[in-house]
Amino acid sequence: MDTDALRWFQQVADGVTVTEVSEVEGVSQPGISRALARLEAEIGTPLLRRSGRTLRMTHAGSAFKRHVDALLHQLDDGLAAVEQVIEPDTGTVALAFQVSLGTWLVPDLVRGFRREWPRVHFALTQVGDDGGPAVLARGDADLVLSTVATQDPAVVRQRLFDEPLRLAVPADHPLAGRSEVRLADVAAEPFLMLRAGSALRRLCDELCHAAGFTPTVGFESEDVHTVRGFVGAGLGVALVPGSDRGAAGAPASLRYLTVVDVPAVREIALSWPAERRLLPAAELFRQHVIERARTGRITPPT
Repeated sequence: MDTDALRWFQQVADGVTVTEVSEVEGVSQPGISRALARLEAEIGTPLLRRSGRTLRMTHAGSAFKRHVDALLHQLDDGLAAVEQVIEPDTGTVALAFQVSLGTWLVPDLVRGFRREWPRVHFALTQVGDDGGPAVLARGDADLVLSTVATQDPAVVRQRLFDEPLRLAVPADHPLAGRSEVRLADVAAEPFLMLRAGSALRRLCDELCHAAGFTPTVGFESEDVHTVRGFVGAGLGVALVPGSDRGAAGAPASLRYLTVVDVPAVREIALSWPAERRLLPAAELFRQHVIERARTGRITPPT
């Protein structure tokens, strides 16, 4: 049904004349009368009857009016909810991020953005290494922060910066007193790794091969927190994100060394749908993140 016709019926039923509705709505009186007639034809019975110069509801009109009031009330609530979503200063940003970026990068970006836009809300979702394109395709997220490249033409990917990987060793390790290390120097050490197939595991394997050896895997874990804990316990060494050393709960029993013989970095990027226009709040956050990266104002904790 034509919602304009429903609103005009509601106003006339409440005692507003067709002339007054015409003046307020900027629609001709015949146009309003025709819309009301089409509404009655859809319902199948007269809803209004003329009494002198005014229109009164019929019994059917009175029964229908209660439901029209409820319907338009819910419709207005829905429109208000949408307005909150699309308004840049009160909207919602649906942000998905790779788990390992949640310890510092996501909080830092959100905190910086909300200094300027304090009423914007965030719907945050953690995704697996390869989950970014899927959540964008489903519409579950507006933006994705990830270290995983994609060839999906439906996704735009903007490189933000390269995060160094460090070699984590126990505090009592013979190399612990150094600030730099060649990865080849620990070729004989057991490596504590993330599970096979994860993005960080693939990168660690590639770096070890570039340094001239195949790592001996001493333990595989689902998360970096467990890996660094086992390094602190003296079970081996590990390549971990450079920001890990400043993360909350990072063991004091670790030392983090800069790797100098291979390019030990991982690329962090922001992705969004290629063909779906971002809502205003999400677009503002996208611009905020890219500008922070462009001006070098994204700094991992040390």
